[in-house]
Amino acid sequence: MQKIIIFLGPSLDLESAEKILAAGYRPPAKRGDLITAAREGAEIIGLIDGVFHQESAVAHREILAALKGGIRVIGSSSMGALRAAEMDTLGMVGIGEIYRMYKNGELESDDEVALVFDPVSGMSLSEPLINIRFTLKRACEAGILDNAEHDALLTSARSLFYPKRTYRAMVSGSVDAVDLKTRERFLAWVDTNACDQKRNDAIEALRYIADLK
Repeated sequence: MQKIIIFLGPSLDLESAEKILAAGYRPPAKRGDLITAAREGAEIIGLIDGVFHQESAVAHREILAALKGGIRVIGSSSMGALRAAEMDTLGMVGIGEIYRMYKNGELESDDEVALVFDPVSGMSLSEPLINIRFTLKRACEAGILDNAEHDALLTSARSLFYPKRTYRAMVSGSVDAVDLKTRERFLAWVDTNACDQKRNDAIEALRYIADLK
């Protein structure tokens, strides 16, 4: 019986996760997975990644059932952040900046954290909008972009369907608003300076759970 079950996918690689917390790691949660974890005797459930459009998403009622059964449910980073912002008043614990942004209304749509990934390797094949937001902010702070260029690139990213969001696609969609030199400078910079807030929040959540043990 595994007392701690973590639903994890592209937000954080398994090797890094296991160095932080010994737990039973499972793929991104779909509807019914939390019920199964509860029936198997989980005492702590960490919901980080979950499916959005591929299959039915984790239902609020199964989270509520787990909470009523005395299970600690912690959400962060992706689907977990979204559900925690909706259910923290009922006992679910939210961790991380993305959770806080959903909670205070800065983020609303699940489109912010949605991406596509390779189901075998878990590797991300698109870039979630929330990571793009943090990267663009960092680029402004580093003097790579000015405010107008930031806004133009963000508008381009938001216009893309989430499976097609990449930094190159975003830049390609901003040719009328951002000059060539700036676009090239940004792409060179982003190769080593992109912000992965979903990863940061997943790490924070695992460390929080490790401290509960």
